Amino acid sequence: MKLGRVRSVAISGVEGIVVEIEASIGQGLPGVHLVGLGDAALKEAKDRVRAAITNTASASKGSGDEAGGGAEKWPEGRITLALSPATLPKAGSIFDLGLALAVLAANTDKPSRLLEKSVFIGELALDGRLRPVRGVLPAVVAARKAGFAYVVVPLANVAEAALVSGIDVGGASHLREVLGWLRGVTVLDTVCEAVERAPVPVSPDLSDVVGQDEARYAMEIAAAGAHHLLLTGPPGIGKTMLARRLPGILPPLGESEALEVTAIHSIAGGLPEHHPLVTEAPFIAPHHSTTVTAMIGGGTGMAKPGAVSRAHRGVLFLDECAELGVKVLETLRTPLEDGEVRVARRDGVARFPARFQLVLAANPCPCAPANDVDCVCSPTARRRYLGKLSGPLMDRVDIRVRMDPPGNAALTAGAAESSADVRQRVIAARSAARERWSGQGWQTNSEVPGSVLRRGHFRLPPGTTRPIELFLRDGRITARGADRALRLAWTLADLAGVGEPSEDHVAQALMFRDRGYN
Repeated sequence: MKLGRVRSVAISGVEGIVVEIEASIGQGLPGVHLVGLGDAALKEAKDRVRAAITNTASASKGSGDEAGGGAEKWPEGRITLALSPATLPKAGSIFDLGLALAVLAANTDKPSRLLEKSVFIGELALDGRLRPVRGVLPAVVAARKAGFAYVVVPLANVAEAALVSGIDVGGASHLREVLGWLRGVTVLDTVCEAVERAPVPVSPDLSDVVGQDEARYAMEIAAAGAHHLLLTGPPGIGKTMLARRLPGILPPLGESEALEVTAIHSIAGGLPEHHPLVTEAPFIAPHHSTTVTAMIGGGTGMAKPGAVSRAHRGVLFLDECAELGVKVLETLRTPLEDGEVRVARRDGVARFPARFQLVLAANPCPCAPANDVDCVCSPTARRRYLGKLSGPLMDRVDIRVRMDPPGNAALTAGAAESSADVRQRVIAARSAARERWSGQGWQTNSEVPGSVLRRGHFRLPPGTTRPIELFLRDGRITARGADRALRLAWTLADLAGVGEPSEDHVAQALMFRDRGYN
């Protein structure tokens, strides 16, 4: 009995797990048996792998290509392919290349020593070509953590794999090239094909928005502290226009944040081929007809990331939020509080990071006239329309702004302040917050637990927090709302460039929480 062993990587959530692929060639009727909790795509791999090996060997023999190893052929006998850990569910075509090399290693007397030091990732076409796959970035990170020296990926995934330092990356376009590399007669490419990179999209500028000074200031506060925001007002007032300009005033992602966001988009299949690294805050705006699965993630087998995870470290914008289903809106409550989403499916529980900044936009009523006095909706209809935004959900929204139609003078005024100017103030405020919370590992004020702000070194004097005590006594805010008001007050202080919030900052924070939603 002959045995071949190769390593690949399985994706679970946003993490990679190294998988050992074993091929055993024994006596018996010819056939291929694959075990290891594979999905439908993986069970079909045995047909793809057999065709790829057969066609590669035939083409190499016909052309006399020594690197391809024309002597390789599909072995006769009973072939058993096993992927371990056997209890780990495995999905997709990412294992094709590893399966092919395991079969060939079992069919030779002297397998290459490079097999023990390498991880192989890629989907095989029937003629042996290597096709790109999803999740390459977390797979390469897992290979590096496991101590492997090399990782081989399809050529189209090289740019993504090369984002990970500390491991040698080789790209191949055909199974023949990988076999030649294992023999030491060829060198794998380490760069992508020479294709012009697509330019990074530029966010629209905030200077386009005129006549909404309060809403613009609220956007700046929200950006400085990563606070959640609700914009209400009649249609055409500029709610969507403002929200789409929020990414333009957010600071660029740090190195670790960029890799984290890129890994999520890699699994979701949303990375451009030749410009894979996500360096700017993502902006995700699902349609109001979206489902619970599309919002938080899901699917058959192991769950895939949803909109809340693709918006990680960026903005999740829900336009016409009052038109969304109640169940869809209520699923946001846990991610808003925990910064992650846990989705249970048949093959296990997937954990995806979901520390996003929520921006809601809604009309005040179903008829939504330009002037509120022209509304024909009954009081019951108005309450029912925004009643989908439940109290527990709105308690997690820090800033609420009611936008009114601008006057004629505002529309004819000159250009307002640009996104670049606002962004500089936001970056300075976030730097102050990051320096303050660096010892605890938090990046923004919105991540700080309320207990930290109420006790110890960061507790504010009783005179400063007096407005919060009055709101609590009158029942106008909850205990969670009080904590969120404190976080917002610290952000206002950072924008003002002072060391800690004053009573005016606390009162202003409460004012932003107490209006715009009625």
